[in-house]
Amino acid sequence: MFRKISHVAIAVKNLDEAIKTFSELTGIENYHIETVEEQKVRVAIFKIGESRIELTQPTSPDSPVAKFIEKRGEGIHHIAFEVDDINEEMNRVKEKNFQLVDSAPRHGANNSLIAFIHPKSVNGVLVELTQEKKGNKNEQ
Repeated sequence: MFRKISHVAIAVKNLDEAIKTFSELTGIENYHIETVEEQKVRVAIFKIGESRIELTQPTSPDSPVAKFIEKRGEGIHHIAFEVDDINEEMNRVKEKNFQLVDSAPRHGANNSLIAFIHPKSVNGVLVELTQEKKGNKNEQ
């Protein structure tokens, strides 16, 4: 079962410019930056209440985020929902005939496990399932 909205990811071409924009917009200067090699992205994480905004810049032209920007331009890339047990949730949504992008959880930003549900299954919205890893020290 979904516990909360974990984050909204925004695909950006220039992370430094986007950080400046979102810092000015939100009034938040405290953010965390990390590179997720597996996803080929650099991410700036802004904590807002119990949720986050994740500005996501591709680090390679063949990353999924680079392809998204090339096709659609900058903007909302996906919405992520926090779950207690990602494997259980993947099985549940698969049983409900949602098409999973991932066959197994992967490493994501903020020391989490992630898996995606294909946008064709969810009214054109890419949905991410995310589970905090035990002892998550990166949570802001």
